[in-house]
Amino acid sequence: MYVYMLTNNIRTVLYIGVTNDLVRRLSEHSDALGQRTKFTGRYQANLLVYFELCADANQAIAREKELKGWSRAKKEKLLASFNPAWEAIDLETWTGAPDLH
Repeated sequence: MYVYMLTNNIRTVLYIGVTNDLVRRLSEHSDALGQRTKFTGRYQANLLVYFELCADANQAIAREKELKGWSRAKKEKLLASFNPAWEAIDLETWTGAPDLH
């Protein structure tokens, strides 16, 4: 299970989600761009900038809720410790992650 954070091109939005398949979920977010009824579509948030592995669904959901309850400043501090430049993470080439396939 993964907890992940997305942003948009101008880094004004942080979206936090949970999934068991990060590659599939990122594709779904990209497919939803422009769909005003979906948060990530409305704010064009499809750039992966942070993720962490969790042992199971319960742990992932608890961590997602924890992160969502944090202030923007605290989220940014966590993000900066993982990805200081807020660069979009390409799961195909990024070497800091375990094998996701």
